Amino acid sequence: MEGPSRRGLLGGAALAAGAAAVSASPARAETAGAPVTGPVTVLPGDPRYQELTVGYNQRWVGRPDYVRVVSSTAQVVAAVQEAVDAGKRISVVCGGHCLAPFVFNPDVEVVIDLSGLDAVYFDAQRRAFAVEGGARLSGVYDRLYKQWGVTIPGGMCPTVGIGGHATGGGYGFLSRQHGTVIDHLAAVEVVVVDRSGRARVVVASREPGDPDRELWWACAGGGGGNFGIVTRFWFRTPGASGSDPGRLLVNPPKDVLLSAVGIPWSALDRTTFATLVTNWGAWYEQHAAPSDPARVLSGVASLAHRSSGNVFLLTQVDAAAPGAETILSGYLRDLTAGLGVDAVVAAQPAQRLPWLRAVKLIAASIPSFINPTLRGSSKSAYLRRSYTAEQAGAMYDALTRPGFANPAAAVTLAGFSGGAINAVPADRTALVHRGAAFWTLFETQWQDPAADAANIGWLRELYASVWSATGGYPVPGDQADGCYVNNPDPDITDPAWNRSGVPWHTLYYKGNYPRLQQAKAAYDPREVFRHAQSVALP
Repeated sequence: MEGPSRRGLLGGAALAAGAAAVSASPARAETAGAPVTGPVTVLPGDPRYQELTVGYNQRWVGRPDYVRVVSSTAQVVAAVQEAVDAGKRISVVCGGHCLAPFVFNPDVEVVIDLSGLDAVYFDAQRRAFAVEGGARLSGVYDRLYKQWGVTIPGGMCPTVGIGGHATGGGYGFLSRQHGTVIDHLAAVEVVVVDRSGRARVVVASREPGDPDRELWWACAGGGGGNFGIVTRFWFRTPGASGSDPGRLLVNPPKDVLLSAVGIPWSALDRTTFATLVTNWGAWYEQHAAPSDPARVLSGVASLAHRSSGNVFLLTQVDAAAPGAETILSGYLRDLTAGLGVDAVVAAQPAQRLPWLRAVKLIAASIPSFINPTLRGSSKSAYLRRSYTAEQAGAMYDALTRPGFANPAAAVTLAGFSGGAINAVPADRTALVHRGAAFWTLFETQWQDPAADAANIGWLRELYASVWSATGGYPVPGDQADGCYVNNPDPDITDPAWNRSGVPWHTLYYKGNYPRLQQAKAAYDPREVFRHAQSVALP
């Protein structure tokens, strides 16, 4: 049986600055009140080894010499130094959701596991919220909101780790209203290795006078595994003043309106499906401006394979926003206009829920968020303009193709771009995609290794068909804007699939890549931290 897609069932829910190696903040044990344990070294003969050498995607299994489970920055420094001295290849894991073989692969000899480094606390010295590099989103949301009434505008999967999520940008249902996660990133603590081979800690902030500001900039959207190991993030909204923690970061809505609408596949043909897709993209294109009142709404269209039975629209609106119900009803009306299927649209009345309860409901409704048995393949695209009818038709053909029936195969349109995200200049952080209206996840998941070829082939053909006019990839231009680094795609470097002539780093970083290379040279000159698509030395 094919496993459920973590996106395909969405609608089913009704290092001190400079050369010093001293951190600028108190030790974790003193600040967070939690004892430092470990480190723990897990060898191949240990029963825990098999659990610690595979991530979310079961296709990728590591065979390192050992896994080092750490719970303090000092332990990370020691683990890195030990591996460097021994000449061993390092990778780091925090949430375990890397969808490509960057963390777990045959070249990696030492995995540094940050799962014991997961505290969340208010750092009065920095007037910012500290989140350690091994924390997962569910714990971050719970702690920030219950203790201080604040949050970060991150993603909806509870088991994703902050380390990879934040360094790649970080999007979620609040992002159109409040920006990306890294738009609120005040500083980072990173374990780096200098040219002499010495592991050290650098604390880099967004302050203009910080001599290590370029490291902060690179970690704010430059992707994980490139410059060092981020052991701590500090979050404070730009411009926030005073000492009251509750006023220094995003205050989420007290309540949200959560809407789930299902449209049966039996009510869709190629034309009406294309109408739905183009309607959806057109709405986000028209409402991408930072000042647009509809930035309080974000939605997802889960276009799962026909064998799933339905496609779904999941939408969240800030319930306290002026005209919230009107914005939602107008949105749903615009998306379904011209479908001719009003009588068969299964729409439940929108639920008014406390914000954190809505976060947990969405997470609980998607079993594969916590399913540890799935294999998968995914690709992404940023869009500045709506899909064309021809591109939507290519999606329809793949999602209804005879001989392939996997309800976990889906195209997910994610309305997590535009709005406040687009108010930030493209060079202020390494996250360059500031003009997009929405982005898309092309994905399939399954359980049986024997189904690898069928699923991988199906996804490749779907993506290549949608982007056939630009060589198989969403080349930055009038309509498309490249790919999301947090959905890494192994095929992006293969000319057999990426026939666009545009290199992978342009698709991920556009014009920011040369600056990322300079940061690489400054903070990882020995390329200790690298993977198949890491930032290269200039």
